[in-house]
Amino acid sequence: MDTEGEGTFSQLLKHYKSTVADLLSDPLLSDLPHDVTLEELKANLALEFGQSMTVNVIRDDGKVLPIIISPDALVFEFKKAIERYVQLKMDRENNQTSINWKHVWKSYWLVYGGQKLKEDHKKLKDYNISNHGEVTFIKRSRENC
Repeated sequence: MDTEGEGTFSQLLKHYKSTVADLLSDPLLSDLPHDVTLEELKANLALEFGQSMTVNVIRDDGKVLPIIISPDALVFEFKKAIERYVQLKMDRENNQTSINWKHVWKSYWLVYGGQKLKEDHKKLKDYNISNHGEVTFIKRSRENC
C-alpha cells in the first residue's frame, strides 16, 4: 500500500537522482561514480575551487589512495578520511571484508617526507603536507615506535 509519505519520498528520490545525474554530466565532475555520495560530491567541489587538496596515500602493496582533504584537517581527520575512502571502495566492489582500523593505526605509521604523523591533533599543514603530497604507510617495529 502506497501512502502519501512514501509517494513523496519516491518523488524526492527520483528528483535527487536526476539532479545528481545532471551534476555528473559536468566535465569537472564526470569522473565521479554514478552512486556518488554527498560527501564525495562536496569534497570534489571543494577540490575544484581550491579549498581542498588531494593527498596520495601509498600502501604497502604500492596501490595509491587519492584522499581529498582540507589542508587545515587534523591528522585524526585524515585517518578517518582514509577509512571512509577504503570502506566506500570496498562497498562498491561488494567486498565484505572487515578492517580493524584500530589495529591498522597501531601497526602502521603514516609518513610524509620522513616525518611520522604521530600527533593526531596536529594539522596536515603543520607537517608541510600539500596538494599531491605522498604519504606512505610504514610498518611499525619496536625500533621505530
